[in-house]
Amino acid sequence: MLGFFWRKPQNPTLSWRKRLAVCRQAWERPMLSIWLLWVLAAAALLVAGAVLLFSLDAAAAAALAVLFPLLVNAQIVAVTYGFALSCAYAPPPALGATAWGTAKAAAREWLATFVLFVLIQPFERWWMGPEALGPRRSGAPPLLLIHGYLCNRGVWWWLRRGLRAQGRAVATIDLEPPLGSIETLAEVLDARLRALTAETGAEKVVLVGHSMGGLAARAHLRRHGKARVARLVTLGTPHHGTQLARIGLGHNAREMEPGSPWIRELNAAGPPPVQTLSVWSARDNYIAPQDSSRLAGAREVVLPTLGHLSMLFSPRVLQVLLDETAETSDASAAH
Repeated sequence: MLGFFWRKPQNPTLSWRKRLAVCRQAWERPMLSIWLLWVLAAAALLVAGAVLLFSLDAAAAAALAVLFPLLVNAQIVAVTYGFALSCAYAPPPALGATAWGTAKAAAREWLATFVLFVLIQPFERWWMGPEALGPRRSGAPPLLLIHGYLCNRGVWWWLRRGLRAQGRAVATIDLEPPLGSIETLAEVLDARLRALTAETGAEKVVLVGHSMGGLAARAHLRRHGKARVARLVTLGTPHHGTQLARIGLGHNAREMEPGSPWIRELNAAGPPPVQTLSVWSARDNYIAPQDSSRLAGAREVVLPTLGHLSMLFSPRVLQVLLDETAETSDASAAH
């Protein structure tokens, strides 16, 4: 069981410096997973302290252990919706973005936040399993799913299952360091893209980026061109920045602020050099204003009230991805 989290160094004669380096590699876990495990451990200690302090019985302790992360996630969702709605754009009536629809979307977003940050991402290695794809069985290019800010590849658990069930070859990536510049993350993406084409024999790959992942994909295209990319699909990507980034941490958060030098430079380079589809929600709680996800030169699918993380569990989003990649092939992508 401990091997799930840790592997001992194989050579007991290593110096302490080399042993420390081997131990760091032995984690074999994304940095974000480690951070979330520490957060969960700290939360467990707080719950244990409350149990001891107030002499709670087993039922009360179990209820507290469940309610504590649910309440924390509810606060996060409340902050994001309050922030987003305070600077929201007015969606056209045809979208049907009603107050009741927004309330239901907030409830789904609360559940998605809990599932992703408490259940899946800390243990993404268990949920996601091996990453190797092997050679392709058809002519269609593989998909590379690129996660967003302060996430790891575990966010794609549900969508990856749906895509693979329909015969798509799907790979993922961990963008690290989590708080690094998007330009740095674009180089991490380039290395993964090269490895994926070498592994599968594909000439090109379809890039699917959620949130900041779409910006990393665009940064990669700006730096390296379209030689290995068939097309790009972005999900809830702040192509013109988001106000919520102003309270975020790291270089990437500063770059995602509206009007930042980085976002201006990215957009000044023009639209991506490949076919691009932007999927976004009129009530996205992380992208403020929501129409920041519009991108000149790209087709778009606008969803009425879907939350930012709820996109990753949406049958509608899954169908859009299936439709978008149904007829893509290396031959057609070359034109």
